[in-house]
Amino acid sequence: GFGDVLQIGNQARPDIFDLSCQKPSLLHQQVVEIDERIVLSKFAPAEWKDEQAPKYEKATGITGEEVLIVQKPNLDRVKEQLQFLQTQGITALAVCLLHSYVYPEHELAIGELAKEMGFSQVSCSSSIMPMVKILGRGHTCSAAAYLTPKITTYLASFVQGFDKDLLDTVSLTFMKSDGGLAPVNDFGGHQAILSGPAGGVVGYAKTLFNPNTNKSFAKSSSASEQPMSVIGFDMGGTSTDVSRYDGQNWELVMETVTAGVAIQAPQLDIHTVAAGGGSRLFWERDMFIVGPESARAFPGPVAYRNNGYLAVTDANVVLGRVIPKYFPSIFGPQEDEPLDVDGARRAFQDLIAKQEESKQSTGTSSLSTWSVEELAFGFLQVANEAMCRPIRNLTQMRGYDIQTHGLACFGGAGPQHACAMAQRLGMSKVFVHRYSGILSAYGLALADAIREAQEPTAEVLNNDSSLSPHGTERLQHLQKRATDALVDQGYKAEEIRVERFLNLRYDGTDTSIMVMESSSTSFEEAFEAVYQREFGFTLNGRDIQIDDYRVRAIVPGPTPPASKTLSKDDHLGAPKADDVTRAYFEDGWHDDVPVFMIENLLPGHIITGPSIIVQPISTVVVELNCEALVNANGDLEITVGTERKPVSEEEEEDAKEVEQDPVQLSIFAHRFMGIAEQMGRTLQRTAISVNMKERLDFSCALFTKDGGLVANAPHIPVHLGAMERAVRYQVEYWNSEGREGLKEGDVLVSNHPQLAGGSHLPDITVITPVFYKGEIIFFVASRGHHADIGGIAPGSMPPHSSKLEEEGAMIVAFKLVRNGVFQEEGITEVLNSPGKIPGNSGTRNLRDNLSDLRAQVAANNAGIRLLRDLADEYGLHHVQAYMTFIQQNAELSVRTMLKDFAKKHGRKAHAVDYMDDGSRIELLIEIDEESGSAKFDFTGTGPQVLANHNAPPAVTYSAVIYSLRCLVAQDIPLNQGCLAPIEFVIPKHSLLNPSEDAGVVGGNVLTSQRLVDVVLRAFQACAASQGCMNNLTFGDEQFGYYETIAGGAGAGPTWDGVSGIHTHCTNTRITDPEILERRYPVLLREFSIRNGSGGNGQHPGGDGVVRELEPLRKLTMSILSERRTLRPYGMHGGEDGCTGRNLLIRENGIVVNMGGRCSGTMNVGERLRVETPGGGGYGEAGTV
Repeated sequence: GFGDVLQIGNQARPDIFDLSCQKPSLLHQQVVEIDERIVLSKFAPAEWKDEQAPKYEKATGITGEEVLIVQKPNLDRVKEQLQFLQTQGITALAVCLLHSYVYPEHELAIGELAKEMGFSQVSCSSSIMPMVKILGRGHTCSAAAYLTPKITTYLASFVQGFDKDLLDTVSLTFMKSDGGLAPVNDFGGHQAILSGPAGGVVGYAKTLFNPNTNKSFAKSSSASEQPMSVIGFDMGGTSTDVSRYDGQNWELVMETVTAGVAIQAPQLDIHTVAAGGGSRLFWERDMFIVGPESARAFPGPVAYRNNGYLAVTDANVVLGRVIPKYFPSIFGPQEDEPLDVDGARRAFQDLIAKQEESKQSTGTSSLSTWSVEELAFGFLQVANEAMCRPIRNLTQMRGYDIQTHGLACFGGAGPQHACAMAQRLGMSKVFVHRYSGILSAYGLALADAIREAQEPTAEVLNNDSSLSPHGTERLQHLQKRATDALVDQGYKAEEIRVERFLNLRYDGTDTSIMVMESSSTSFEEAFEAVYQREFGFTLNGRDIQIDDYRVRAIVPGPTPPASKTLSKDDHLGAPKADDVTRAYFEDGWHDDVPVFMIENLLPGHIITGPSIIVQPISTVVVELNCEALVNANGDLEITVGTERKPVSEEEEEDAKEVEQDPVQLSIFAHRFMGIAEQMGRTLQRTAISVNMKERLDFSCALFTKDGGLVANAPHIPVHLGAMERAVRYQVEYWNSEGREGLKEGDVLVSNHPQLAGGSHLPDITVITPVFYKGEIIFFVASRGHHADIGGIAPGSMPPHSSKLEEEGAMIVAFKLVRNGVFQEEGITEVLNSPGKIPGNSGTRNLRDNLSDLRAQVAANNAGIRLLRDLADEYGLHHVQAYMTFIQQNAELSVRTMLKDFAKKHGRKAHAVDYMDDGSRIELLIEIDEESGSAKFDFTGTGPQVLANHNAPPAVTYSAVIYSLRCLVAQDIPLNQGCLAPIEFVIPKHSLLNPSEDAGVVGGNVLTSQRLVDVVLRAFQACAASQGCMNNLTFGDEQFGYYETIAGGAGAGPTWDGVSGIHTHCTNTRITDPEILERRYPVLLREFSIRNGSGGNGQHPGGDGVVRELEPLRKLTMSILSERRTLRPYGMHGGEDGCTGRNLLIRENGIVVNMGGRCSGTMNVGERLRVETPGGGGYGEAGTV
C-alpha cells in the first residue's frame, strides 16, 4: 500500500500558481511492494502484545523500542519479484521499508538476497541513513541507488588513465556534501549532491580562518579576539550558493530538499538561488525581472556569439565590468572570437524597442528615455538584490546580525558583484581569494577526511543532562566504528579527532537540533541556547528527547600557512595600473578606471574604487567607496564603504513626492516579499503544532497603515485575499468611538469569519501594528490553522455543524498582547469558552494553542524589525510610496489579462457548478475592454444552508485573487491591487455571504475549491481539479489531529493532470507515515495513487489517492469532504474525473459508504478508507 509514497511525496505542489502543478520527476523507474509490516508497540492494543498469547511476535529495535512483527517478508516471493525486475533490465535497487530505521532486519535480508541474485547496486535505507521519516529516507536511498552506479562508471573510466599500480600507493578520495573526504569504497551518490559547493565552503573557511591562531581576515588584532563570521557567496553561471561559517564549527543540516528531492544525509547548510551570470533578463509589467530562467552554457548570453539570450553577463559586458581582451577568445563559430560587446548592446536596444511597441497595448511605461547603460545597470541592481535575499534568510531568520559578518566571494562571477552586494547588505568586509575562480577545487585539497556513524534512539535526556549508561555505550560503539574505519584507510589513530552529537528535540515537537558534546556546556544548555537564538524562546517543563546518537571522526586536512598580518608600515600604497578602461558605476560612466593584473600586485598594495582587478579565472570589481588591500598571501581584503546612509529626520521632512522608478520597484518587490517570507520561516521554526511546523498551514503578510495588502508570501492560497479584510476590520474596530485605540506593544487576535474577516474559526489571525517614531506606519499579520479550538468534535472541523458556535472559540476582537504583556489568562478563557455551551468542548490542546499563538507573535515581530530597518534605510516616505506602486503594478497586470481575455473571448463569461447537496454557485463576469475592470456577479448562487459549507465573503475574495493570479501566469506581486479592478456582487444570506451565526467551517475548505472551479471554468482555463481538501480529523479527549488529503489535478490545454497532489486553495503537507504512527494511536494501512480515477482525454486528468487508517484505540474520526456525488468536470471534450468515496471497513469485512460528511467513534480493527476524487480531462481522447 506504499508503492506510491515517493510519487505523492508531501503532496504539496512547488508553485501554487502553476495550474499544471508540475513536480520534479522521480529517480526510480519501477516499484515493487513487499508484503511486510512492522508496528511500533507504544500505541498497539493490549491484545496485540499480550504476554501470554500475543497476536504478533515482539522484537527489540536498535532504538531500544519494542516493535511488533505484523508480517515477515516471504523471501521466496520476494525473489520472484526481483527476478521479474531483472527481466526488465533493472540492475540497481533501493530498498526502503516502513520503520526500518528502528528494525532493519527485514530490509537487510532483502538487500542480501538482491546481492546474491546479481544486482550490481543495492542500497538499503536503514544503512544509508537510519533516521525517522520514510519520505526523506526513501528519496535518499533512491538517490544513492541512482547516482552511485553512475559515479562508479565514471571512476572506472577515470582510473584507466593511471598506471595500474599507482592507486595501490596513492589515496583516491571524494568530497562529500558535508565537506569531508571519503574513500571510493565508502562514497555513495547521495553524499555527492552538494559536493562541489561544499568544496568552496571548505576553501574559504580554511583560508580565512587559521585554527592555530583563531584569526580571521576580518579580526586579526589578537589571538583571543572572536573572529568575524563569514558568509560564503559562490556565484556561477546558472545559480548562486550561499553558506555561513563562524570560524569554529561547520553548519550542518541533516535533511534538505534539492531539486524537489528530500535528502537525509549530513550536508553543509548551503542555500541555492537561481541567479547567476547566465540568468536571463526580462522587462515585464514595468519591472526588471532577473531569472530564474538561465541562458546556460549553450547558447549562453548574447555576448557568447551563439544567438543566445540577454543575461547578467551581457549587462556586465556592456558596462565595461568584464573586459573582453582579458577574457578568453573562445566564442563564435570557430571558437576564436572575443566577447561580443556590440551584440550585447544591440540586445538591450532591442529590448527598449520591443517595449515601445507594446506599451500602448499593455499600458506599461516607456523605456525610450533610458540609455543602454542605465538599463543594464538597473538589471545588475535587481540581480544583486535577488542574490542578497538568500543571504538575509540565512542570517536574519536564524537570529544572526548580518552586519557582523564578512562576505567571502568566489566562483567565476562572484567577484564582479561582491562589493555591491556587501554595500546593500551593510557588510563592511569582502574577501576575494587569489584562487577565487577555482576555490571549490582548491578546497578539495584542504578538506578533512571524515567518517560518520549514526544510530537512532528513543530516549529522554537525563534531568542533569548526563548520558545514561546505555547512551555512553552507544556513543563509544559508534566512535570505535568511525575511528576504525579511518584507521583502515591508513590514517594513524593519534591523528583522529572525534566529535560526538545528540540529536535533540522537545517532547511533542518535530524540530530536532544536532548538539555537539562540549566540556564546558551540557547537552541541555547547548540545546536550549541554540533553540533560544533561533526561535526566541525555550519550552520550560518539557522533556528533551534524544532521537539519534552520532559520531564524526575527523583527520584534519592540510592547513594553509598562516599569513603574516600586515601592519600599516607594510602598506605600499597604490600600485601602478596595468591598463585603463571605461566602465559604468552607480554615478555613471568613468573613462579612466584603472585595471590591475593580480600577478603584478604585491602584498601591501592598496587599490581604491572604482577599479578592476583581473584574476586568471575571474574579474574583481572594486566599487565606489571601497578599498582593496593585497594581503601577505596575495588575496584581496576589501573594506566596503556604505552604499546608502540611513535617512535622517531632516531628509524625511524635506522629502518630495516620490516618482516611480522601475529599478526601485523591482527591488522593493523583492524586499517586501522577502520580509513576508522571513515571517513565514520564523513562524515555522517557532511553532509547536504539526499543523504549522510540518504541514505549513499558515500565511504571513504585510499591510499598509489602513489595512491594504502589500505582500502576501505564497503560503496557503485560501488565506491570500482574506487577511486584508481581517486587518481592516481591526483598524476600524479599535479606532472607533469609545474604543481604547492601539498602542505600541499591542497585538490583536481574531478569527470570526462573518464579522471580522476570518475564513473559518480554526484559522486564527494575529495582527500587530508597526510603530515607527510613535506612529503606526504599517501592519503585519499571520494566520495559522490551529488543530483544535473546541467545538462539538475533536479537531474543530465537525462534519455536521450547522451553527458557528458548534465549530469552536469565536474571537471578534481581542488584545492578545497588551502593553507588551502576553494575555495568557484572557486568551485561555476565550479558547475554553465553547465548553460553556451544552454539547461543546473547550480547546482540547491549550498548550499547543498558546505556543502557536506566541509563534505568530514572534513571526510578526520579525516582520516589524525588518520593516523598521527598511524605513531607516530608504526613508518612510519612500517605502510607503513603493507600497502604493507595488499595488498599482499588480492592478495593471490583472487589467491587462482581463483586456486580453475580452479581446479573444468576448466581454462576458459565465459558469455554474454545484455542491454535492445541490447548492448552486453561479458567476457572471462582465469585462470593460477599455479599462480592464470587471464585475464578478454571483447573483444566482443558492441560499445559505443549514450545514457548514457556507462561505464568508473573505473566502470568495481569496478564491478570486488566487484564480486571477494563476491566469496572469506571471510572477506578479500578490496584493490588494489584484482585486482593485474587480467589483463583487455577492447576494446577502446566500451560500457565499451567510448570516453571522451560520456554520462555515466547510466553506473555507470545500466551497473555496468549488469557487475556483467556477472561476476557471468561466475563463475556460482548465478542467476541474478534485474540488475538495478531504479534511480528516481524529482524536479523543487527550488530543486532536487534522490533515487534508491530496487528489487529482485537472488537465489543461498543454498539460496532463498530476496525480496525488494538492490543488488550488490549499497546499498543506501531509504528515510522514512514520511520524504519524510514532506520534498518534493510528496505523496507516495504505497511501497510494487511485489509478484510473482521473478523467480521460487528450490530456487526462490526474488520479486521486487512497488513504486508509486504522485506530489503535477508540477514537472519534470525522471526514468533511466534497465531490462525493458530482464529478469534477472535464473540458472541451475531456471526460469528468471520478467522485471520491469515504468507506468504513468493519472488522467483519463489511464495507459501508459513509457519505461526504460523517463523524463517529471507530474501534480497533475497523478502518477508514478515503478515496479522493480525480481531476477532469481536457480535450477529446485520441485527438492531437
